[in-house]
Amino acid sequence: MGPAPAREPARMNGMRLNAYLARAGVASRRGADELIKAGRVRVNGEPGALNTFVEAGDEVELDGRALAPQALAYVLLHKPAGVVTTARDPHGRPTVVDLVSHASRVVPVGRLDADTTGALLLTNDGPLAHRLAHPRYEVEKVYEAEVEGHPSDEGLRQLEEGVELEGGRTAPARVRLLGPSLLELAIHEGRKHQVKRMLEAVGHPVRRLHRSRYAGLTLAGLGPGESRELTGAEVEMLRSV
Repeated sequence: MGPAPAREPARMNGMRLNAYLARAGVASRRGADELIKAGRVRVNGEPGALNTFVEAGDEVELDGRALAPQALAYVLLHKPAGVVTTARDPHGRPTVVDLVSHASRVVPVGRLDADTTGALLLTNDGPLAHRLAHPRYEVEKVYEAEVEGHPSDEGLRQLEEGVELEGGRTAPARVRLLGPSLLELAIHEGRKHQVKRMLEAVGHPVRRLHRSRYAGLTLAGLGPGESRELTGAEVEMLRSV
C-alpha cells in the first residue's frame, strides 16, 4: 500500500468569511462575496459581512444550513489536451475539475492552455496556492516543447539569458536541447502564454507543449487524465519552496 494522502484538520483562526465558504465547497471566493452581499450568510446568528472573520467555534450558516470547512486536499493531475484549466466553462468544454471529481472542492493553481498537457496542481489550500502562484517565490516549471525549425545555439542562448517580450524581459531560463526540434525549458515566472511567446520571439513557434514538472512534482505513474493525491511529504516540500 502506498503512502497515505495528505490530510489535515481545518485551521480556523481568523479565516475570512469568503475563504471559509470556499473551503466549505459552496462557491469560489468571488461567488462567496455575492452570497454574503445578498444576506444569505450568517455567523453566530448575525448577518455576515465582507470583512467578517471566522474564528474557531463560530457557527456559519448559508440559507439556514450549517456549514463546515472541508479537509485540505492536494491533487496532482496529468492534464490532457482539450481540457480547460477552470472550475466551470461557459462553452461547456471539459474542465480539469471535472477530471478530478474530488470530494473536496479543489481548484487549479495557475493555468495551462487548453492545448497544453502536463502537470497541474489542484487544491483548496488558498495560502499555499497563493505562494506557489506568486512570482516572488520563483516556483520552477519545466516544459518540453516541440517547435518549428531547429533551434540554434544562439537561439538557446537568448532563451537562457532572457527574451524581450511585451511587458519586459523574461528572467533567465534553463534550456536543454532534447532533439532537433525538441527542447526542455525551465522557468520560474508565470506570465500568460510565456513559453509560447518566448519561443516565438526566437523564431521557433510551438507545435506541442507539455509541462513535465511543477514545483518538483513529476508525472511518474500518471497517464493523461489521471490524478493522485499528494503525500504528506510532498505537501511539506511544496510549503518549503
